[in-house]
Amino acid sequence: QVQLVESGGGLVQAGGSLKLSCAASGRLFTSYALGWFRQAPGKEREFVATISYSDSSAYYADSMKGRFTISRDNAKNTVYLQMNSLKAEDTAVYYCAARWRSSRPGVLVHEYAYWGQGTQVTVSS
Repeated sequence: QVQLVESGGGLVQAGGSLKLSCAASGRLFTSYALGWFRQAPGKEREFVATISYSDSSAYYADSMKGRFTISRDNAKNTVYLQMNSLKAEDTAVYYCAARWRSSRPGVLVHEYAYWGQGTQVTVSS
């Protein structure tokens, strides 16, 4: 099992940047693919980005490409989400998630077994 705790959310102006962190506890961190999802009020949780367990290859939702960067530091058991050029529509609760080894990117909520509690990101226009 793995436990996940997000941090780094907050209030930022449109065009600004934030870096989210997700610290994992438990064993075998390097055996988990990690993902970021977000959920805005009244909307379903949606995929943002994922990073593989094997070679740290990343995959993004189309609307995040070029603005968001996912990375992981296996020595610190932490995954990051760097968010640039933020827009008001990026306002949401951001969740970190983990899934056991898989050879393909996971983009669906049900593909992830472990979730953090979420961190609020608010972008003012």
